[in-house]
Amino acid sequence: MQQSSTIILGIESSCDDTAAAIIRDGKILANVVANQDVHKAYGGVVPELASRAHQQNIVPVVDAALKKANIDKSEITAIAFTNGPGLLGSLLVGSSFAKAFSLAMNIPLIEVNHMQGHILAHFIREEEKSNLKDPVMNTGTAGIPEFPFICLTVSGGHTQIVKVTDYFKMEVLGETIDDAAGEAFDKVAKMLNIPYPGGPLLDKHAQQGNPNTFSFPHPKVPDLNYSFSGLKTSVLYFLKKELNNNPDFITENLNDICAAVQKTIVDILLIELKKAIEQTGITTIALAGGVSANSELRKQFNELQKEGITTYIPKFEYCTDNAAMIAITGYYHFLSQQFTKQSTTPNARMKI
Repeated sequence: MQQSSTIILGIESSCDDTAAAIIRDGKILANVVANQDVHKAYGGVVPELASRAHQQNIVPVVDAALKKANIDKSEITAIAFTNGPGLLGSLLVGSSFAKAFSLAMNIPLIEVNHMQGHILAHFIREEEKSNLKDPVMNTGTAGIPEFPFICLTVSGGHTQIVKVTDYFKMEVLGETIDDAAGEAFDKVAKMLNIPYPGGPLLDKHAQQGNPNTFSFPHPKVPDLNYSFSGLKTSVLYFLKKELNNNPDFITENLNDICAAVQKTIVDILLIELKKAIEQTGITTIALAGGVSANSELRKQFNELQKEGITTYIPKFEYCTDNAAMIAITGYYHFLSQQFTKQSTTPNARMKI
């Protein structure tokens, strides 16, 4: 008798993206994301508006994922959802939906740590590419790292170096003591009058600029930790000084400023990562989180291959917040029979 498939419905609602994904036996069938344009007018995510948008989007997004996967809700084996870290109101929408769905369908409920999800995004498999080498990543068969590996997780809210020895055995070796790298990108973009979301647009401008035209200092932080608040202050004072001399300074030098800031952030990230490689002796490294979509970071990260280091980067769609990473993490929880009670509550500051 053939064993039935394990089908996981994943729900992601930690910030301003409402997402649902379907994974069957570790392979992705559907990954649907609804973005929230309402925040552009405010230059950043407004938590209350994010919560309301999640309430509007979550049912249509789940419905779209089921249809794309050609799966009926009765076939779902378990439902996984992001329970933290993130915006509390946003997390509540996803967790409430997941709890209701679990009760209604009488299936297991699985809570997922958002940051673990980013790391385990590397284990998402695709039907048609499961045995092929990804020419973009250039990292080996199926782009799946072997344990142990080091993961540099970089997003708008987090920057961490994590030692990963198993699916759920992770140790944070270093992290930001103040602002995350993604926040630094967005805040500097705002100083430069680049529309929200600023990080990706700053990247586009940087690709047309000279990173050596200007320079910014690197912070001195103990151990393998990061700090980006000082960089933001440095850029702010730099711009004020230059604008006093030339009111059109930003307009005339936008591409070069973006390139210099981007180079500084990437250099800071990789300096600590190289220290972690040296200290642990682990030469398999992975990149994760929304900022891993940054072109310069991806380029410099893969340059480490010239030093005998094996590098892994997820596809773009699995870098930013998405439900596929929640579904795959839920899948491995399911295999270990790690389920969640209905009494669970979201944790905005959940740790790995």
